[in-house]
Amino acid sequence: MAGHSKWANIQHRKNRQDSVRAKMFSKMSKEITVAAKMGDPDPDKNPRLRLAVKEAKAISVPKDVIDRAIKKSVQGDSEDYEEIRYEGYGPNGVAVIVEAMTDNRNRTASNVRSTFTKNGGNLGETGSVGFMFERKGAVTYAAEIGDADTVMMAAIEAGAEDVESTEDGHVVWCADTDLAEVSNALETELGESQSTKLLWRPTTTTEMDLENMEKLMKLVEALEDDDDVQRVTTNFEASDEVMAQL
Repeated sequence: MAGHSKWANIQHRKNRQDSVRAKMFSKMSKEITVAAKMGDPDPDKNPRLRLAVKEAKAISVPKDVIDRAIKKSVQGDSEDYEEIRYEGYGPNGVAVIVEAMTDNRNRTASNVRSTFTKNGGNLGETGSVGFMFERKGAVTYAAEIGDADTVMMAAIEAGAEDVESTEDGHVVWCADTDLAEVSNALETELGESQSTKLLWRPTTTTEMDLENMEKLMKLVEALEDDDDVQRVTTNFEASDEVMAQL
């Protein structure tokens, strides 16, 4: 278990504006409502809802917002959302996966396609880039939780597959079906995580220079600005020098 990844998630950039933060709250609220509607409204009996609530708390979504989202599902007054995954290519052929929840498939498809086109990308068919990723569980801890060896041992005991430790923190990777079990085991050993979620992890990456990274960031931010889009993942790789200039 080792490795350092430079393609680390870019949707959580530093110094996000309040409006973007509010939009993130709204997206998490939607995820919670859908998860509760699809299963039991009790997080202890619904793994997907439990993970959604945990992720919401990690980005400081207020408790009353979380409770209200769950209540909407119980009362049956929530919209019927459909989960859709879009795949395409961004600048320099970088692979992009867009996960959305929508009550209007035509509207969302049109908006996503338009956003790709306006920002130097191309929306592809389902499966066009998915083969470059694996669905994995990711549990994130701050660097202060312990050194790489400490986290490594805890991850092995928890049944994880891989650990990436950098000066910014630790990411423990596991099979998507093992996320709840692994995250619970890690909490027992290391305490509460910063983030616990299911992600698309690239198996191959695309090297990006500064110009193409700037174009990619614009594409990702434009996609994330769509209310129907829940998460955007890419397989970019960039040097430390390029990342420092962004």
